[in-house]
Parts: sequence; C-alpha cells; structure tokens
Amino acid sequence: MEDASETRHFRTLFISDVHLGSKAAKTDFLLDFLRTHEADTIILVGDIVDGWRLKRSWYWPQSCNDVVQKLLRKARKGTRIVYIPGNHDEFMRDFPGIHFGGIEVAQRIVHEMADGKKYLVLHGDEFDVVVRNARLLAYLGDWAYDTAIAINVILAAVRRRLGMPYWSFSAWAKLQVKHAVNFIGEFQRVVADEARRAEVDGVICGHIHHAVMEDIDGIHYVNTGDWVESCTAIAEHPDGRLELISWSHKVSEAPAGKRASKLVPILLPKPLSEPSQDDGVRAA
Repeated sequence: MEDASETRHFRTLFISDVHLGSKAAKTDFLLDFLRTHEADTIILVGDIVDGWRLKRSWYWPQSCNDVVQKLLRKARKGTRIVYIPGNHDEFMRDFPGIHFGGIEVAQRIVHEMADGKKYLVLHGDEFDVVVRNARLLAYLGDWAYDTAIAINVILAAVRRRLGMPYWSFSAWAKLQVKHAVNFIGEFQRVVADEARRAEVDGVICGHIHHAVMEDIDGIHYVNTGDWVESCTAIAEHPDGRLELISWSHKVSEAPAGKRASKLVPILLPKPLSEPSQDDGVRAA
C-alpha cells in the first residue's frame, strides 16, 4: 500500500498496449499513473494507438489527447521517450529514426540497465503467426476481444453494486482456453529465443496483454502487460532492478470525478508451463 499522491522516480518506465482510440483503453488510469511516476526514459513498447479500430470507426475522446499531451510534456521537460510501434500502430513503422515532438521512433532497441545487463526491447507481434500470415483471422480475433471487453464493463458495474472487487472476464476467458494458454507459453519461448540470438540478458515486450517477469532458460523474459485490462508497467530502478507495477483497479471503482488515494496490488496470472505450438490463436 502506498499513497498515490507521492511521485516515484525511476530510471526507465516501459509501457505498452494502451490502445488509444479503443473504448476499452483505460486512459484515465494511465494519466493517473503518469502523474505520479517520473522517469529519465520512457519506452513505449507498441500498440499505443489502435489504428485498427480507428480505421473501423473513429473514436478519439479528450482523454486520448490528454495522454498524448502528457507524454509530449514529459518529453519537453527532458524525459527521453522512445516509441517502438506494434501491429495496431504499424503505420509508425514507416518512420524509424524520426522524432515527433521529442518522441523518437525505433523498430526495436537494446536497452542497457544500470547494472550493465542488456535487454532486447520490441513489441513482439513479429512472433505471432496469426498477425503475420492471417490478417483476416487477426481482425476477427480483435472483434472477439472487443466483445469480451464489453462484457467486462457490464460485469464490473454489477460487481461494484454488490460491493465485490474488480474481476476481468476477458482475462479469465483468455486463460481458460487451452489454445490461448499454449499460445502464450510458445510466444514467451520464441521471444526468449530471439533475445538469445541477440546475445542479450533479457527481453522486454508487450503484444499479448499478459504481464509477467520470469527466467526462461537463462533469459529474463519481461512482458509489460497492457492498459486495457491489467493496467501494468515495468519500472527500472536506479540500480537496474526491475519492478512490475500493477496500477490499482480501485482507481476505476472510485466514484466519477474522484481519484482513489490508495494503490491496492492485484494478482497476476501465474507463469505458464509446458507450452506447445499453436498458430490458430491470435494475441490481443
């Protein structure tokens, strides 16, 4: 438990899968997080803007502008911000090396921690066979995910009225499907293999909305999670130590117009084991 009004400062923050332009994006939560967390460097690990959904129907409320303006303001004040595009904001991949308002675009980077360890940082969609080779199936999966998120909203409202804690139907459903579990395990393995080929100590990615930090055959695998369901980020301390931050769902349950004053930890799914190859499941 800690007071949300206290600003924490880190060497680096890693954030991914915000999906600005999607009604499911928890922009208010991210703004609250950015107000109370500062860093020398912020690395945006893909799917910050949801170009797929914006193509289907335009949705860009003021809160999306607020997130963009908050990041630009941090850049103006001296924070280095690196934008690594994902599959939902793949239009940004046409601008590697370009700076937009102080935000630099890169396909992938190798980040050296304060303790000298090197991490490959990339979104990870290039290891998703469905996204790469079956775009129509990926779009259908995207629609199904939207539907699950809509169910989340209804259930959250009912559970609030009953005084019950937040619970994510979409996250639960994803982890109950055997193929999805197999996909996550296989995804983690192949991303760790890519880090091994790059001769680094670890890898930081996003894409599958499954926040976790674990060792995979000598490679430290880190997934940043998302700001659609879990509201998670990875923080590097001044000594190079990494922390998985879960921004409280209690913020979402506060009455409209009021901010929660406390952070309450949430439980993350346990690391998965015994992965098997599956190309038929799409990552979010």
